[in-house]
This record gives sequence, C-alpha cells and structure tokens, in this order.
Amino acid sequence: MQAPGSEASPFSMAGSASCALVAPVALPSHAGMRPAIWTTVAAAAASISLALGMRQTFGLFLLPLSAEAGISPAVLGTAVAIHNLVWGLSQPVTGSLADRYGAGRVMATGALLLAAGVGLPALWTTAPAILIGIGMLTGMGVSCCGTGAALAAVGRAVPPERRGEMIGLASAGGSLGQAAMVPLAQSLIGGVGAIATLGMLGISLLVILPISRAVEWQAPKQSPGRQATGLAGLPALAQQALADRGFALLTAGFFACGFQLAFLTMHLPSHLTICGLPAGLGAMALMTVGLFNIPGSWLCGRVSNFMQPERALAIIYAVRTVAIACFAFTTPSYAGTIVFAAVMGFVWLGSIPLTSAAISRRFGVADLGALYGVCFLSHQVGGFLGAAAGAVLLETAGNYQAFWPVMIAVGIAASVMNWMVRAPRVAAA
Repeated sequence: MQAPGSEASPFSMAGSASCALVAPVALPSHAGMRPAIWTTVAAAAASISLALGMRQTFGLFLLPLSAEAGISPAVLGTAVAIHNLVWGLSQPVTGSLADRYGAGRVMATGALLLAAGVGLPALWTTAPAILIGIGMLTGMGVSCCGTGAALAAVGRAVPPERRGEMIGLASAGGSLGQAAMVPLAQSLIGGVGAIATLGMLGISLLVILPISRAVEWQAPKQSPGRQATGLAGLPALAQQALADRGFALLTAGFFACGFQLAFLTMHLPSHLTICGLPAGLGAMALMTVGLFNIPGSWLCGRVSNFMQPERALAIIYAVRTVAIACFAFTTPSYAGTIVFAAVMGFVWLGSIPLTSAAISRRFGVADLGALYGVCFLSHQVGGFLGAAAGAVLLETAGNYQAFWPVMIAVGIAASVMNWMVRAPRVAAA
C-alpha cells in the first residue's frame, strides 16, 4: 500500500497514450507550514464557501418564485438539474486549465460567471433567463470557483503528509457559506422577495474576485517529468485514468453522492412544506447541514491520513443511506428533521477531501484538478438526475414518496463499489 506521504503518477508525459507507474517522488517534510500556505487554504475555503453557499439556496426559491413571478417549480428544478450537468461537464476543463495556468485566474473568471448567472433572472425573471442564468452560467461558474480548482491548488501547496487534512479544512471552511447564506437568503426572501434576493446574491459573489488573487495566481511549478497534461491531453488523460479499476469504481460511486445531495438540497424544503411542517424548517435543516459539515469535512480529510480513503468513502455512503432510510420511513417531525440534517451534514462534503486524497495517492497532484473533474462529472450526472427526477415527481405526483427507495438503493451500491477498491500499487519506474 502506498504511504500517505508519497506520490506517484501513472502518466509519464502530457497527452501520452501509454500508462506506466513511476516511483514515488519524496517531498520534504514540514514541521510547520508557511503563512502563505495558510492564506491559500483560507482563500480557497472562502471561494468555496461563497460558491457552494449560493447554490445551496436554490431550493428556497422553488415555491417563492412560483408565487411571486409565476415561475413553475418545474422550471427552476430543471434549471438546477442543468446547473448540475453543466458543472460536471465543465469541471474537467476548468480543472485542467487550473492545473496548467493557476487556479486563481480560473476562479476570477468563475466569479463573473456566477454573478451574471444569478443576476440575469433578477433583471429578467422569465423561464429562459432562469434556464440560462441558473442553469448554465452558474454551472460554469461553480466549476471555476468551487471545490475542483481551489482544492487542487491546496493539494499542490501543502506537503503530502498534511494534504488530506488541509483539503478537508478548506472544504470545512466552505461549509460556512451554506450555514450563513441559507438563513440569510431565507430572511431576504421573506423581507424583500425572491427576485431582489437573487440580485443581492449576485452582487455578493463578486467578492470572489479579490479572494482569487491569493490562490495560485501564477501557473503551478512543475517538476521534471511531472508536467500538467493540459487541455489538449485531457481526453487521453481521462481514458488512461478510467482504465484503472480503482479510479473507475471511485468515479462510479461518486454518482451516488451527487444524486443524493442534489435531491436533498433542491427538494428537502419543499418536501417538509408538503408534509405540513413549518416553512422555515427547510432553511433551518440546510443551515444545520452546513454547521455540522464544518467539523465533518475536516475529520474526513484527516481520516485519509490513517486509512484507505475509498474505505472511508464506503462508510460515509453507508451512514448517509441509513440516515435517509430512517428519515424516509418515519413520520416527519421538527426534531427528526434536525437530527437527520445533523447526521447528513457531518458527512455531507466529507466525500470531497477523501476523493481528492484517493486520486492524489493514485496519480500525484500534477493533474489533480483535471482528474478530480473527470471523477466529478459522474457526481454531477447523478446531481442532474436527482434534481430533475424530484422536479418531475413534484409536478406529476405532488410529493416525493416514490423517490426515497431509489435514494437508498443508489447509496448501497456506492458503498459496495468503494469497499471493492484496492489500495494503489506502486511499482518501480
């Protein structure tokens, strides 16, 4: 089994069609980390916080936009499904660009896309504007400012023995956005309306522009023989990585993460309202998810220093699935919802540092952004199906009862697939 402090890449050169494992490259051990590294971690966390915090508010607009502007819930549900799919399709590209040219410039571009995507439906509240803005522009924006590019930059900035922990810490900091922006958006929707709230969110996302200057603004330094593949070699890179059985299982399991979390983010507030619970409980549940995810993400990242990340992922998917089953097959209540949100929150984004750690252990960090993007595409296909199927069910059946067994089955499959992954084998060059 490969030691946590070593790295190996199966890609001998950019765009190469051959795949050969190379000997680990030893990096210097750090008794303490430089202040610049902590700045990178903090800035990455802030960008993730704003980008993911914004998208966590989408479910709060489902019914208010219908009442305020006559926008069918199916339109916003479809837009969020498109958002997830566009995010997934964009992530390998933006990750590859960040690997080659630096994450900071990619994040700055994403800030403009996010602001435009949320601001467009605020200025022109129609179905096409929502589909283009929230569906397409924010999807591309989150791929630039969210976990992919930012966490790859963190992975390159920190020593290998601290990588999982620091990626987890950046992910945990990103949860602050969900904890803060969800109740803020709920309060603004109640005070000034859904349309004005969208405009305010758009303006707030421009804060990412100055933040991005602190996250790998220049192109990453590459070691000889370990150059980032770049955009031209991305198809060959993806093909080589997916030929690795462990990476293929990891990617397939990530589908369940997107499927489950996109459905809950988008439809949990509406589900609770349909069940006759207070309207504010949905926002409270999403805020609870964000709060509990702060220690959860850090702990999951730290766990990758001591055990195989794929095994930890299998446990996470099992915990999520048990929680979903308990919530689905009991009578919804205020207390039960908060407990469910707390359990889910503790493992909500824990899959991200563990997935990043698993990829870096197999392939090193030179192409971490691109390879995470390839894996993340599966996550977002799941997110697309989870959000879209929930919207269709709400329109046709008026509730989500038929969806819960599917959520459970998908979670069990993901847990089994990750448990099947073997630790990477490192061979001599």
